[in-house]
Amino acid sequence: MTLALTHVHGDRVTVAHEATGTELFAYVYRPEAAWEAPKPYLHPLRTLSGAVVTDYRPNDHRWHKGLQLTASHLSGQNLWGGNTYVHGEGYLALPEKVGSMAHTGFEEVSADGDRAVIAERLAWHPYDGELWAEEERRVEVSDVDTEAGSWSLTWTSSVANRRAEPLRFGSPTTHGRPAAGYTGLFWRGPRAFRGGQVFSADADEGDLMGTQAAWLAYVGEHDGRDGRATLVFEHAPANDHRGDKGTHPAHWFVRSDPFAAVAPSWAFHEELVLAPGDTLTRSYRVTVADGAWDRERVAAQLRGRAW
Repeated sequence: MTLALTHVHGDRVTVAHEATGTELFAYVYRPEAAWEAPKPYLHPLRTLSGAVVTDYRPNDHRWHKGLQLTASHLSGQNLWGGNTYVHGEGYLALPEKVGSMAHTGFEEVSADGDRAVIAERLAWHPYDGELWAEEERRVEVSDVDTEAGSWSLTWTSSVANRRAEPLRFGSPTTHGRPAAGYTGLFWRGPRAFRGGQVFSADADEGDLMGTQAAWLAYVGEHDGRDGRATLVFEHAPANDHRGDKGTHPAHWFVRSDPFAAVAPSWAFHEELVLAPGDTLTRSYRVTVADGAWDRERVAAQLRGRAW
């Protein structure tokens, strides 16, 4: 079950599973196009058998890049990328509102046996380059299970407000667009995954948008090869955050049409307000599996896992 790590300095870190010869993911941290709100991302993300389960710069949304942390509406700035939603006017090209999440250094890049760790420091900037927030990020690979055909990564981000005023995390929905509460950790699935099956512990896709659930699963079918894959997204119970409008537990943004996307939203129905000097910490686990798992299989695999 040994994991191997390769670091191409200034570009990316890749993690591979030596027994299967599969590169599980590439963590790309070099800056990309300013219009796309430069930020690190994971792509390609693969199952143990080598099937790709992320998309990169699709023609409908060039700023969708694999699995990445985003902030679609942050105190009037757009750290999501592309056009900015403005109530009553729709999506507008406002490059002066597009910011970035810039890599500043690594605390740890290591692999030891069946565990690999990428611990990184980032700085969040609006368009003018001012420092708005500092982030400590940790991406860790674990739970490689060749018998089940699955593996997991955890993503933890701690974001500290460095402004002299509150940071206000919002979404298109908090700004007036229904059912568009995307912000926070965001996954874009391959084009072939359009129309996939989505479910949680007790609901199916038609009942999930904007609701709460401890986990959400997405099953898609590959192009170019036979078979399916399942991704299970979980949020840590400690993610609940209390701001000036009360608690903010995760609410799911999920679509299977016109594209596959999942985000445990930071601000689906209400803004999340982070006071000056305060730190917001969020932890997520993503399980990537070969095959089409059903609700019972997901529940059995997750049962007893600790955070």
